[in-house]
Amino acid sequence: MIVDDQALVRAGFSMLVGSQPDLTVVAECVDGLDCVEALERLARDDGDPGVDVILMDVRMPRMDGIDTTRTVVERYCATKVLVLTTFDLDEYAFTALRAGASGFLLKDAPPEDLLGAIRTVHAGDAVIAPSTTKRLVETYVRGVAAPQSLVDRTASLTEREREVWVAIAQGLTNSEIAEALFVSETTVKTHVGHILAKTGVRDRVALVVLAYQTGAVSPGP
Repeated sequence: MIVDDQALVRAGFSMLVGSQPDLTVVAECVDGLDCVEALERLARDDGDPGVDVILMDVRMPRMDGIDTTRTVVERYCATKVLVLTTFDLDEYAFTALRAGASGFLLKDAPPEDLLGAIRTVHAGDAVIAPSTTKRLVETYVRGVAAPQSLVDRTASLTEREREVWVAIAQGLTNSEIAEALFVSETTVKTHVGHILAKTGVRDRVALVVLAYQTGAVSPGP
């Protein structure tokens, strides 16, 4: 689903996404309210939300991308949100991620990066614009404490699970973590599943934020 108040932007993204054999645009929406209504129409009786990934603009009339993301995450937990914006402003990135977005990317990113981000988010991984990541962590994540209940849950992580958690926060992929820890990628995926279950957070983005908020990792140079 593509959600943006500019018709030309929607058309451009729709053409790009539709050109891929493994991707299909199921709906185009002009703002957040339109998005929520479309999701209600597309949701299936078997619990399938009908939409795997939403490309979400930030600034829109009636209902902006942040509030819409929060609503989507609460009602349709299987649907991933990839926030797109022309503004390289950290507060938008952090607010979107706090609202439950699985990724944040600038609209001027190369087409191949956008397509890759869609597939990455669908696979359950996180996408954050490289130009935003370091400042996002240093300026916002460290300045907001994680809820104590969430901090307490991290105490139940095993030593190996904590190693995987830190590696995720450092930006390593599952294959890179597997190579670093001399284990199989399947084993890493199992550890990631256990970490998500124990902490109760939504995805890898939330794990990264939690790692910095709790001091499990610190921003490097």
